[in-house]
Amino acid sequence: MTSNPSTPGESLGSPLSTTPQRVLEKQVYRGPNVFGYEPMIRFQLDLGALEEYSSNKLPGFTDRLLDLLPSLETHGCSYREPGGLIRRLRDGTWLGHVTEHVALELQTLAGRRVTYGKTRSVRGRPGVYNVLYAYKEERVGQIAGAVALRLVNSLLPPELQGVEGVGQLLPAGVSNIDPDSPFDFGAELAELRRLTKRFTLGPTTQSLVSEAERRGIPYLRLDDESLVQLGYGKYQQRIRASITSLTPHIATMTASDKDLTKQLLDRAGLPVPQGVVVRDADEAARAARRLKGPVVTKPLDGNHGRGVSLNLTSEEEVRKGFEEARQHSRDVVVEQYFPGNDHRVLVVNGEVIAVAERVPAHVVGDGGRTIAELVEEVNQDPRRGDGHENVMTRIKLDAHALQLLARSGRSRETVLAQGEMVFLCDTANISTGGTAVDRTDAAHPENITIARRAAQVIGLDVAGIDLISPDITRSVHETGGGIVEVNAAPGFRMHLQPSEGQPRNVAAPVLSMLFPRGTPCRMPIISITGTNGKSTTSRMVAHILRQAGKLVGLTTSNGIYIDGEQILSGDTTGPKSAKVVLSDPNVEVAVLETARGGILREGLGFDRCDVGAVLNIQPDHLGLKGIETVEDLAWVKSLVVEVVTEGGTSVLNADDPLTLRMRKKARGRLALFSMRGGDSCSPELQEHISGGGTAVVREPTALGDELVLYEDSQRIPILRARDIPATLGGFAQVNVQNALAAAAIAVAQHVELPVIRTALSTFTTSFEQSPGRLNLYDGHPFRVILDYAHNPSGLEYLRDLVGHIRPPRGRVIGVMGVAGDRRNEDMRRMGELAAGAFDELIVREDDLRRGRRVGEGARLVTEGALEAGLSPEHLHTILSEPEAVDFALRQARQGDLVVILVTEVEETWRQIRDFDSSGVLPRPPGEPSHQGAYHD
Repeated sequence: MTSNPSTPGESLGSPLSTTPQRVLEKQVYRGPNVFGYEPMIRFQLDLGALEEYSSNKLPGFTDRLLDLLPSLETHGCSYREPGGLIRRLRDGTWLGHVTEHVALELQTLAGRRVTYGKTRSVRGRPGVYNVLYAYKEERVGQIAGAVALRLVNSLLPPELQGVEGVGQLLPAGVSNIDPDSPFDFGAELAELRRLTKRFTLGPTTQSLVSEAERRGIPYLRLDDESLVQLGYGKYQQRIRASITSLTPHIATMTASDKDLTKQLLDRAGLPVPQGVVVRDADEAARAARRLKGPVVTKPLDGNHGRGVSLNLTSEEEVRKGFEEARQHSRDVVVEQYFPGNDHRVLVVNGEVIAVAERVPAHVVGDGGRTIAELVEEVNQDPRRGDGHENVMTRIKLDAHALQLLARSGRSRETVLAQGEMVFLCDTANISTGGTAVDRTDAAHPENITIARRAAQVIGLDVAGIDLISPDITRSVHETGGGIVEVNAAPGFRMHLQPSEGQPRNVAAPVLSMLFPRGTPCRMPIISITGTNGKSTTSRMVAHILRQAGKLVGLTTSNGIYIDGEQILSGDTTGPKSAKVVLSDPNVEVAVLETARGGILREGLGFDRCDVGAVLNIQPDHLGLKGIETVEDLAWVKSLVVEVVTEGGTSVLNADDPLTLRMRKKARGRLALFSMRGGDSCSPELQEHISGGGTAVVREPTALGDELVLYEDSQRIPILRARDIPATLGGFAQVNVQNALAAAAIAVAQHVELPVIRTALSTFTTSFEQSPGRLNLYDGHPFRVILDYAHNPSGLEYLRDLVGHIRPPRGRVIGVMGVAGDRRNEDMRRMGELAAGAFDELIVREDDLRRGRRVGEGARLVTEGALEAGLSPEHLHTILSEPEAVDFALRQARQGDLVVILVTEVEETWRQIRDFDSSGVLPRPPGEPSHQGAYHD
């Protein structure tokens, strides 16, 4: 990359290295994440040669940076006071940290103020840093990061300049910033501002979203325009600007037809101008003659004052007005002109909330400058912007303005006398450069009543009533005037930030209408994570809640389910899938299986949850995305209990040290579950129970293991483990543990114990209820178990179960493979465990080998099995999953047990079910039996 020739750099001589900076990876977190609780962007930056140069070792760097961005003086950084960042720069800080602050400040300069960021070195990788910073609008944040890197790079001495990989920070569809071109700060900041205007919400929608945030109402942006969901699930409402879920379509259609609106208002006895609808200029001229006096021409279904001409007194003016209106609508309204001031009365839910007097775009002369020069000066007001982005809109000397000037004998070059005012637009719309004066407290009560009735007649929940009145403090019945228009989707700018007068929080009554006091805006969110058992526990919880009469939205590693019906298949344990459930207008409670991958990829799909549960932490997926140890894994998964609401519950496994340790950072109430109740109860669990805490534990009794609830120092039996079908008579210990967690979660959701008992006693391991989790198939002369055990701890549970249900005169045939992203030692360990569980082992391989060579994973599993003592003649390698399953089924004989651990669950279940077992051989007589018993 070439340097900006206008920014001189000072040579440092020969640096130790000329390796340029490189962007190694980028991540956009759209919710709470492992680095913070708000949306953030992270990119990993390798400083290369610049690792040797802190900011104080780069002569003139800080001064050049402040020349471009003097507002960095306000950044407190670690000192938490203005000027703190400058102290860090002068004392010496690394350029990743500098880039973080520049990315934040660029967003602020573009109109989206953000302040939170952090930069951290990457463990074990000198010179590599995670640069993180908050954003309000995702694409703006990404562009800000790219521009920040280019800006910082442009200030370096020539021999240290160069940054690779900037392009990956730019969002798709942004082509006006070329990462390979010379850096031009002014141009790139202007482009960032332009894109900010393009992507961010308008002032009306933003005011509603901001008010929702103040009230703790969550929101989801549904498109690139202004469609926003407020609230979750069945409690949601939607807005598009000031159109709401409660706005009747028929009312908006009525308001868009100005003639029909006027008829309805006139029929209701409200003051409106007389007028007709015409389709040609001759008809318009005739209508104007009949009406007598000045008239108005306007499009029948126009908006924002486009095509409106006022106070037309001659036939020529009427014809020109017709042609201008005709550009916006096939039909044109010609109506009586009401003299007076233009007022916008905002009505929300039948009540007048604000009144603004609107003054058309105008300039006031100073005796020396032309109209064009005066317009240019007015447009310098920082409150003015293009379109609807700012409090006011810039005035344009367009054809309509020039035509208006010509009617009074003026032009853009006319010099106005001192104090002489000239209007440049017929209408007083803010969108055409008008200004607004708040008149809410001055409006006469009868005028308020007229506006209220008008909104009710048309049927709008949010309406902008255009009322012409010579004096708003007096009734229009006395002064003359009346309603000239009723607007659906009225803009809020003029009320939120009037040019003069008191600002009005007009968003508040809209939110109060959508969410009246006591009305929920959130449904309960239950987030379940851990290494093993997430899917089964999530399904158990969903089953319990459905038994309790709730309509449940469920995400799992097999798909998304709404009220028990699968609507999407596949691994749906990430934030995008969570938002599918949160957006569904029928769902009353969300049960979200929350996996490590989604958290690391995008963060959580929700801002907070009512129940956060961590089932266990076991070595799995280590060595991926910087997660090297089980402690790292615990750090990731603990996020779900860190975002629990104040009145919510964190559910933790008391038997798992890493999980139990999370109670120090878990929020809400604490509920524990444990397989070790009774005499084997841990000190931590005993202390929790003695203190009146909630716990669900397995306790041995004379009649078998029992699930017991402890709450408020009371012991309440729930049911016996063997009475839960999913435990296979109590032998599937993994499902006993999952049932404990599910019961604890249900108790946290105030589900009554009889419902919990009934639900658990009807939860099975059938494919329909829990696909891929201990599914039994008994339709062949041999039994088949389909399961998803994919790590050593999961296989240990399965091995123990197989020991209990091993057929007395049959073999156990196993089919298994290990995902290519597991560590070598994990693959070998899986082979060792398989050798202790299966008499015959068929090793397969996933199609997605995650960078490994064909057969490499199978070889490592095989090595582990052989080292554990499995004889080579009982070991088979068939890489294709379907072929491996077919081989196992064909090898099986009457009375055998076939255990299939697979990736493609549905396809394999279909293969098992459709297998033709008519030729299965009986067990040869005299063959020795295996130890153990076969339990149904």
